[in-house]
Amino acid sequence: MSHPDVIVVGGGIGGLGAAFSLTRQGLSVRLLERAPAFGEVGAGIQLAPNCTRILDDYGLLEEAKGLGVVPDAMVMRDAVDGDELTRLDLRDLEKRYGYPYMVIHRSDLHGLLLRACERAGVELITDAQVTSYENTDGGARVTLASGETHEAGVVIAADGLHSVARKLFVDDEPVSSAYVAYRGTVPAEQPRVRSVDLSEVVVHVGPACHFVHYGLRGGELLNQVAVFESPKALAGREDWGTPDELDAAFAQTCDFVQDGLQFMWRDKWWRMFDREPIMNWVHGRIALLGDSAHPPLQYIAQGAIMAIEDGWVLGEHVARNRAEDGTVDWGAALAAYEAVRPEHCRRVLTTSRKWGELWHLDGVAREQRNALLRARDTYDYAFTDWLYGPTALTPDEEPPMFTPIPLSSAAVEDAGRAEGEPLTVVGDAA
Repeated sequence: MSHPDVIVVGGGIGGLGAAFSLTRQGLSVRLLERAPAFGEVGAGIQLAPNCTRILDDYGLLEEAKGLGVVPDAMVMRDAVDGDELTRLDLRDLEKRYGYPYMVIHRSDLHGLLLRACERAGVELITDAQVTSYENTDGGARVTLASGETHEAGVVIAADGLHSVARKLFVDDEPVSSAYVAYRGTVPAEQPRVRSVDLSEVVVHVGPACHFVHYGLRGGELLNQVAVFESPKALAGREDWGTPDELDAAFAQTCDFVQDGLQFMWRDKWWRMFDREPIMNWVHGRIALLGDSAHPPLQYIAQGAIMAIEDGWVLGEHVARNRAEDGTVDWGAALAAYEAVRPEHCRRVLTTSRKWGELWHLDGVAREQRNALLRARDTYDYAFTDWLYGPTALTPDEEPPMFTPIPLSSAAVEDAGRAEGEPLTVVGDAA
């Protein structure tokens, strides 16, 4: 068996993105997928300008736009009374960052990247479950469940939340948030679809729950996601996140949200996990990428985006560390990758957790949050500039974080009864 330049383990969005990025740099890439066929489970996914910028660089943005929807606004509403709290003008946001905010079906994005890899000549292998990783004198090796081995100059482990490769770096387990997501898509002919503005991405935030909806496939589908904290999970039970908990969690929400619950797929649900951030992603010639390194909670919609960014950054550093004869200084390329990506992704992971806390407040804290969000100017980008600008290639290019706003600064009745908490926080501002 010939040895490729790179082996990528995992055929999800991150793995396909990395394989395409590295193939663009003239490398031979073999991608190993454990499933018998390539595919992606789920419904909608949001792509902010820091991702559509990369898709444009890859020559894939127009195809993506043809498969998805470029909305006009992102709106946050209170799930209890339905009132609007704040919004982003996504057309103005596109002018600011140079690239659109779009939504797309997860399987459509996956298919787009798979076709790009096929056109680029990536060697795609299915039924290839990797059970172990090891460094060799000239690179790295993976062993499959079948006993078969594959070797390359470098191995990129894009093997997801339950990564086998991560065990080379840290002995940890996924962290349960006790939250669970239900998803569902509604076809355009349903009256439910006619009752919403498909030019908007909307999130209703409520006590220990939230509800998201937006259009997909040019308005052919309405994507809905209902997320809530499971009392069974908090009690330590194994059977958590069941449909009875779904209905109970949203019992006090507005009619619009409750009406949407009937369209959820009730035979499957997704439990929400992340992991603690780690700063070491490279072990010899083995490198983590995507959820194997930084699985986030979903609240700022950056999970798949971070994985795509990882692959793009790695490809750019390959280009910077390639000699005239085409050989790559992998030590330098991987070191540069590790110098910039872990810190950025740490910020995203910790901010995602805090943003989720903000969404799910109750009582006086909810009133304070609502007052602060209503006071925000639509064209205030203080909380997005650190995230939606160009992806940093070096640590000095990473933009500063936002300045947190304490909840206690909101002027609401009886606000003094609650302790002031940050509006949305990362532990540093550098």
